Amino acid sequence: MPYRYDTHVHTSPVSRCARASVRETVEFYKSKGFEGIFITNHFLDGNINIGRDEPYEKKIGFYFSDYEQAVKIGEEVGLRIFLGVELSYKGTDFLIYGLDKDWYLAHPEIMDMDKTSELRFMMEQGALVIQAHPFREAHYIDHIRLYPHCVHGIETINAERTDQCNDLGNYFADSYGFHKTAGSDNHVAEAAKRLAGMISAEPIKDEADFIRHVLADDMELFLENNDAE
Repeated sequence: MPYRYDTHVHTSPVSRCARASVRETVEFYKSKGFEGIFITNHFLDGNINIGRDEPYEKKIGFYFSDYEQAVKIGEEVGLRIFLGVELSYKGTDFLIYGLDKDWYLAHPEIMDMDKTSELRFMMEQGALVIQAHPFREAHYIDHIRLYPHCVHGIETINAERTDQCNDLGNYFADSYGFHKTAGSDNHVAEAAKRLAGMISAEPIKDEADFIRHVLADDMELFLENNDAE
């Protein structure tokens, strides 16, 4: 049987722009028949709901609180919860998979790195780095920025973006031979108009297993309307 995963999900209160709680989000995906989701809230360099002047350790503790709550609720309802992080730079975003809370606690220096150095360092540390919705346009984005030399892949299907944005991302990925991912970028749980993600022929065991599947290009990408909307 196919196993469906959403690789790009935001929850409240960690992501300031999210409108759905952790429980609402987990229960929604369970009701839609997903096997699991990746909690990918905005990191300390993005739209996170904690003061910038708080100590680094406190901010990390807050950041991981939604994920940790999701794991508990996921065990309760039967949904696998995986960890991801969304880094930001002036509206340009990157999905990071494979690094855990202890790693982030041990590396506060990442906050002082430029984005290229930070991404390359994370890759060296075993992370999978994906540029999310690279051709997104918005009033707060000065211009489109592409990072072809410090990512493994491109999010070529994002349920919140236009078909043009996704098509350009797919062309970009094909041009550079990048791996491809898909995700909903869901901030509102059941209110999302469309859902996206990846299908595996076998259950994903953990984040490292997900990385192996992405690098092997053996998962199917999907985009669908959310009939519950």
